[in-house]
Amino acid sequence: MKKIGLLISLFIVIIAMASCGSVKKDVQNSVNATNDTVRIANDSLEYEIIIIEPGFNQWLATRRPRGFYEQFWLENRNIILVNEYNNRVVNSLQFDPNLYLQQINYDRTVDYGYEVNYLLWNWFEFFQERNNQRLR
Repeated sequence: MKKIGLLISLFIVIIAMASCGSVKKDVQNSVNATNDTVRIANDSLEYEIIIIEPGFNQWLATRRPRGFYEQFWLENRNIILVNEYNNRVVNSLQFDPNLYLQQINYDRTVDYGYEVNYLLWNWFEFFQERNNQRLR
């Protein structure tokens, strides 16, 4: 029964990147939030992040506002968190495969912009709090 509850509230985080083309630093991000789905993508679709997590939007509204953290700080935290998260995905015997479904493709050399880094970092905070995990 516990697994069914976990499966219902599982997450999907996808960062898809095109293999060609360069990332522009002035890319305008579009954010579409409906219910508990957040999608961020640039106009040329060089990257995309989709967060489908019940309660995430409500939880996000209670957090520090955009602009509180510098993009550099968020990028550095995301590198650490993505590495630990991906390690847990590949070690499914040691970590719950119902929590760690698929790897996150986050390239430290790409400028994803503030919004992607802000939402990704907050999703990690939400994930850790909700699932009683510590990725640091």
